Parts: sequence; structure tokens; C-alpha cells
Amino acid sequence: MSPVSAPTAPGRLGEPVQPQAMIGYLAELDAWTAARRSELAALDAEILGRRLSALTPDMQLSLALWQAVKSRYDLLLVTWDSGRVGPAECARLSSLIWGRLDTGAAPSAQLAGMAVSLPEACRLSDALVAQLRQKLNLDPNAEQLARRLRDLRAQLERIREQIRIEPPASADAARVQVERLAARTSELEAKRERGGDIGGLLGPLEIDAARYERDLIVGGAQRRENRDALARARELTVELSAREQALRQLVANTVAAVSPAPKYAVPDVEALGPVPNTRSAIDAHLARLDQVARAMQVVQDAYTGALAERDAVAALVPALRAKAEALGQAGDADFVALTEAAERLLARRPAPMAVVRQLLPAAQTLLDVLAEGSPR
Repeated sequence: MSPVSAPTAPGRLGEPVQPQAMIGYLAELDAWTAARRSELAALDAEILGRRLSALTPDMQLSLALWQAVKSRYDLLLVTWDSGRVGPAECARLSSLIWGRLDTGAAPSAQLAGMAVSLPEACRLSDALVAQLRQKLNLDPNAEQLARRLRDLRAQLERIREQIRIEPPASADAARVQVERLAARTSELEAKRERGGDIGGLLGPLEIDAARYERDLIVGGAQRRENRDALARARELTVELSAREQALRQLVANTVAAVSPAPKYAVPDVEALGPVPNTRSAIDAHLARLDQVARAMQVVQDAYTGALAERDAVAALVPALRAKAEALGQAGDADFVALTEAAERLLARRPAPMAVVRQLLPAAQTLLDVLAEGSPR
């Protein structure tokens, strides 16, 4: 089983990818997914053959992660459409690469809900497979030892890259940890050059490095998810505050225009308090904001419905007059009195809609009676 490494993804979040870079990335990602699937199949067979049930959860996580990557790769291919892409498609490709993968329905409990991008998922897969290989102690010869040391050095560089996006509070401790791993790697390289046996020492070091890289990736993904939740809460608060002011104006307009008007209170966004800064509190705050949004929709529907009814009733008056004209009854004194009374009431502020609702059906009924009595 020859290990593979995740390809370097083009572009960055929020910037459209370049089509030329996308061609190479899709080819490399295709090769990576195929080779990783073969590698996972070999590892799974080894685990089943040796009945190492303790490694089953790690294997399930690796397979679920591969499936998430493969599904996203398939979406990339559909969007790429053999290179027939414009600016909008390039922007969608960037979102598919750097946005979070859909892991909510993953069979592995460890992966379900994990917010990782496609490049992070590939690197996490590399780390998990390296950890599985070392737990299986697939360590045959000196050439493999040299390759594993090279892979370990490359992994340390990936860890250093990951540390650059760590928050200041944890970056120093992370740098200390990676330097410890680097020092252990240097000691093993020196011992190997002196002819010493490092087979029993290299495996634990690789496991520690793979676990630490995995923890950094997962931690970074969780922080990003927390930042996203905080940003969503702030944006929704601003949006609902603006909507609250618009609804208050709608309520005032409706109360001034029709009577009786609906009687709903406009939710007060400020009553929820400031946006919190812990994840559990942010989630609870988002749930309350969602309730406020639903309540606002009820208010909006009720008051716009009242105005819409007034407009519809006002439009009915000329329609009845046109019908009366067609029947030759436009001059009927009672019909004229009913429609003129309805018009005067509709012109009032607020318009007494309960009365208008009685007048116009009466005018309609009168027309029907006149139509039946008119000579044919």
C-alpha cells in the first residue's frame, strides 16, 4: 500500500477559482480519491483479517470521510461541466472547495456535524490513514522507514501551516508541541543514520503527529463554525431590527387606514439583549431570533392582509358600476346611494371596513334583483 497525499487546492474562500488551476486540481483530486479508496480497502482487509475490532471506529471514520470527499468531488465535476464555466460557475467551484462539507448524515458519529472544508477533509484523511497504518505496524524495510520519515517531516510542515491560523491564545502552546514532535523526529533520523533500529519508535511518533494534526484541523473547523454562528446571529439581529422598524410603520399605516385593524404586537428585538459569545448561548440566541422572525411574519401577513382587503373592496365599486351600466341600471337611486356611501366610507381614515363589507354585497344583491326584473 503506497500512501498518497492530498492535492493542494486552488484559490481561497470568497474568491473564484482560475479555470486553468481547476483543471489540474480535479485531475489530482481524482487520482487521490481513487488511490485513497484502494488504500482504505487494503487497510480494511488487514483489520478484518487480523480481527482488530478496536480499529473499526477509526476505519469507519476514514471511510465516511472519503465518501464525503468523493461526494463533493462529484459536485465539482458537475459544476465544472468539462470546462464550460463562467464567473458564476468559478465562484460556485470556490464555494464547493472551501465551504464546509455535508457531514450531517455521516454514519460515523465522529464525523457527523463536523465542519471541515474539502482541503481540510483530504488532509484529515491523510492523517487518519497514517495513524491507521502505524497502528497496524505495516513497517517492512529500511526504504519504508526512510519514506515514513520524509512523510513525517512533510506532516510537520502541514502542522506548522495549520498553526498559523491558530488564535494567539493557543498558538504558542501549539508551536511548542510541534517543535517537540520535530525534535523527536530529528532524534530518530540521527539514530537511524548511526545504524540504530527505529521501527518501534517511529510508529508511536507518527501516531502522535497524526493525532495532533487531526486535533488542529478539527479545532480550526470548530472555531470557524463558532465564528460563523456568531456572524449569523449578528447579521440576523441587524436584519430583524430593520424589519421591526418597517413593521411598526406598517402597523401605523394600517391602523390609520382601516378599522378594525389587526391587534398584534411587533416583537422587540432589543428585548433579547446583546449577542452572547459562547457557542451554547449563541445557539440559544439564534433559536430566539428565529422565533422573533416567525412572529414578525405573522404580524406582516395580518396587517398587509388588512390593507389588501381595503384595496380589493375599493376596486369592487367601479366594477359594480360597470356591471350596472351593462344592465342599464346605473341610474338606479338605491344602487347609486349604496355605492356612493361605500366610497365615502372608504375615503375615511380609518375606513370602517365592517360597514363597507355590508354595503357592497347589498349593492351586488340589488343589481341581481334589478337584473331579474328588467325586460329581456
